[in-house]
Amino acid sequence: MNLNELAKEVHQNAVEHGWWEEERSFGDIISLCHSELSEALEEYRNKKEFFYYHYPQGYFNAESREPEGIAVELADCIIRILDYCSKENIDIDKIVHIKHEFNKTRPYKHGGKII
Repeated sequence: MNLNELAKEVHQNAVEHGWWEEERSFGDIISLCHSELSEALEEYRNKKEFFYYHYPQGYFNAESREPEGIAVELADCIIRILDYCSKENIDIDKIVHIKHEFNKTRPYKHGGKII
């Protein structure tokens, strides 16, 4: 499955769960992505694992466990990006490959950036 196929599945799931009943602005999408990254930072600051399961209060079976952790929050950001890309018919698979190939041509620490 390439990124476009995954994006289509992600977007369909979001639609089926009511997340696109109202139009969202581009700023809303970026804010939602940023919030997922902030949650990843919070997990890191709290010295949480990259991946673990949380059992919501009162639920203790395998079906009720919720994936959590730094990696999960990063995945949530990717999922939000893929959702938006599918909605806007962006060929994200192609764009990621194009950008990656371009990045390989850049000089070491291009632009004098510190981080």
